[in-house]
Amino acid sequence: MAKEKVQKIIDGDTFITKQGTKVRLSNVNAPEKGHRGAPQARKDLTKLISRQEVNIQQVARDRYGRIVANVKIGSKSVNKAMKEKGWK
Repeated sequence: MAKEKVQKIIDGDTFITKQGTKVRLSNVNAPEKGHRGAPQARKDLTKLISRQEVNIQQVARDRYGRIVANVKIGSKSVNKAMKEKGWK
């Protein structure tokens, strides 16, 4: 498990770390930029992890080269928190 600091939130299920790692939350499907609900999804993820140090447990890589991962802040699952907000 890698520990990295979040630098930029891309959308409701993708972010970039200070080290330049592109991470997509595993099993979370938030709307992409330009789609209905996207601003709220991005806002929700921003509130959870912006500028935080997160634990990244890689489960795969997607076709865009991003790490697909389970992400935690301490013992709190970011993936689960986003799903609880309705981003299935």
